[in-house]
Amino acid sequence: MSEENINIGWRAPSNIALIKYWGKRANQLPENGSLSITLEKSTTTTFLSFRKKESGNSEIALNYYFHGDRLPQFEKKTELLLNNLLPEMPFLVDYELEFHSENNFPHSTGIASSASSMSALALCLVSMEELVNGKKMSREIFFRRSSHIARLGSGSASRSVYGGLVLWGNTPCLKESSDEYATPYLLPEDSRLNKLMDIILIVSSMQKSVSSSKGHALMNEHPYRDGRKSQANTNLEKITEAIRTNDYQTIASIAENEALSLHALLMTSGSDGLLLKPGTLHIIEEIKRYRDSTGLDIFYTIDAGPNVHLIYYEDQREQVLSFVQKSLSQYCEGGQWIDDKMGNGPVQLTPEQKI
Repeated sequence: MSEENINIGWRAPSNIALIKYWGKRANQLPENGSLSITLEKSTTTTFLSFRKKESGNSEIALNYYFHGDRLPQFEKKTELLLNNLLPEMPFLVDYELEFHSENNFPHSTGIASSASSMSALALCLVSMEELVNGKKMSREIFFRRSSHIARLGSGSASRSVYGGLVLWGNTPCLKESSDEYATPYLLPEDSRLNKLMDIILIVSSMQKSVSSSKGHALMNEHPYRDGRKSQANTNLEKITEAIRTNDYQTIASIAENEALSLHALLMTSGSDGLLLKPGTLHIIEEIKRYRDSTGLDIFYTIDAGPNVHLIYYEDQREQVLSFVQKSLSQYCEGGQWIDDKMGNGPVQLTPEQKI
C-alpha cells in the first residue's frame, strides 16, 4: 500500500422498520426477524482517510469527526467496534484511521441515525479491506460482508446497506435470510409497493431519554420478552404474505401494531421509557381520522422515539402532501418534516466529494 493518505467515501441511508427488531442475543444477533424500508433522502455521509503507521503497535489509531467536530461518544463507539473487528480485520491496527461523518437529519431522535452511520462506516471498512488485501469482492459478497460488519455496530444498520424492502433475521419467510446479515426482499417490477413514500414528522429533535442500545438491553429481563418474539415472528409471516398478495390494509394494520407494541415495551421497561410526546398522539389520531374519511392506503409507524413516519403510495402524493401541510405540520417542531421515500441504497463517493 502507498504511504500517502487514501480516501474512501460512502453515503448510506436510514431505514424505517415495519416489523421491529427489538431485543438481541450475544454478538448483535436478533431475537426476531425484522423488515424495513430503506429511505432515499435521510442519509449519513462518511469518509475514511487512512495511511500506514510510521511505527507499528497493536492499538487502533482513530480520530472521528462528526460535522467537523470531535465527538467523544461516537469516537468511543467506533473504537469499540473496530477493536471487536480485529479478529476479522487484523489490518486495522496497521493504519492511522480518520473518519469524517455528517447526517442530513437529526441524530438520536428515533430516525435510525445509527443505521445510516454504521452502514456507511461498514461500507468504508469493507472498501478499505479490498484495497489492503488487493482483492476485489463480487458485488453480492461485498454487500453481504458490509451488512455483517454493520450489524456488529448497530443491528438495524445491517439493513441499510441495501435498497428497497430489506429483511434481517433467519425466518422461513425468505430462504436466503440469516441472523448474521440482512437480505433484500425483492418485489416484482410492477408492484405498487416499489413506490412507497415516507413523510417523517419531526415532533421533537431532542435526544431521546433511552438509547436504542439501552432499550434492547432492557428487553433481556422483560416479562414480555418471549411474547414479543412470538408476536414479531407471526407479524413478519403475515406482512410478507400481505406484501405478496398486495393486501394494503393488512400491511397497514401490522405496521401500526408493531409501532405501538414497540412503545408498549419501552414504557414497561423502565421509568424513562415514555418516548411518545403529545404531538405524536395527535398525529396518530389525525392519520386515523383522515384514513377513515378518505379510504387512502396510508398508515403510520414509529421507531424508538417521538417522531412519526407517515407511509403512503406515490399515486396518493398530492392528497397526502395537502393533508400534512394543513393538518399535521402544526404538531411538528417548527413545522419541520422530511419528504422522503423508498430508495435504492448506499452510494459510493469519490474523494472529490469529500465533506
